[in-house]
Amino acid sequence: TIMLLRKGGIREQGNCFSVAHHKVLLYPTYEHQKPNLLKPDYAEQVKPVLSGWHPETVRIGSWASITDILSVTEQSTVAALLPYHIWNEQFASERLKWKPRQALYVLLLRTYQLPEPVITPYHQEYGGCRSWIDLVEPISYQGVVPVWNDREYIEQVREIRSVIED
Repeated sequence: TIMLLRKGGIREQGNCFSVAHHKVLLYPTYEHQKPNLLKPDYAEQVKPVLSGWHPETVRIGSWASITDILSVTEQSTVAALLPYHIWNEQFASERLKWKPRQALYVLLLRTYQLPEPVITPYHQEYGGCRSWIDLVEPISYQGVVPVWNDREYIEQVREIRSVIED
């Protein structure tokens, strides 16, 4: 999938969502790692973790350019986007309803794989419910390879934009 659904983390400035950077490393988080929130095909790939658990090190294997930031306020649009993300229908709907005066944001990501995964130490300030963190150690973007070719990515963006803009 190229899509993320964001409403804003509790620990974010102003308690509302904003995009801090348009080029981001994809940092694996365990904050909401619950199989029951995902579609069955994806739920099988997730192992639940205890609240507050974190690894000693973190493996980062990709980064993304956020190419589109779209807002959604209608339940019918959230339902129409179901084929394009990993969340189940109930969770996607709940995200829209949480903080009802704020839109649900759809981020479209052009994702690139790093030539080799980077293992970085976990730092306590990386934890919690937040959209963005600043890594202590910088990671190089040299030699990255796009996950999808240009044609595939452009077509997927077109489809998603047409769902939201209809």
